[in-house]
Amino acid sequence: MNKLKLVLVVTFIVMGIAGFIYLNESAMVIRVLSILIGLILAAITARFTTQGQDFFVFCKESIEETKKVVWPNRKETLQTSGVVFAFVIAMALFLWLIDAALMSLVKLMMNQDT
Repeated sequence: MNKLKLVLVVTFIVMGIAGFIYLNESAMVIRVLSILIGLILAAITARFTTQGQDFFVFCKESIEETKKVVWPNRKETLQTSGVVFAFVIAMALFLWLIDAALMSLVKLMMNQDT
């Protein structure tokens, strides 16, 4: 029975896309509505499959977990951002110095004047 429901889900999606293609002379609103109706019917049918029920439980648990997250306050966010920017600038300067040193070394080895 579960496989039949999954086949029905795919059928609704294909019918929505086929309706979009078939109604190429109609207004775009009707064509988009065709896809939306197919997707909504597919989602409703998928909700009653085993995979759909597992996905629904997963979504509920994810929402509960996001409520448990402790977000940093403004001061912590600014401090962390400052550390990241300082590190990026320091790393950029370091890599620029290494690049310049290696370029000078290559020019010296090739006997090229700058």
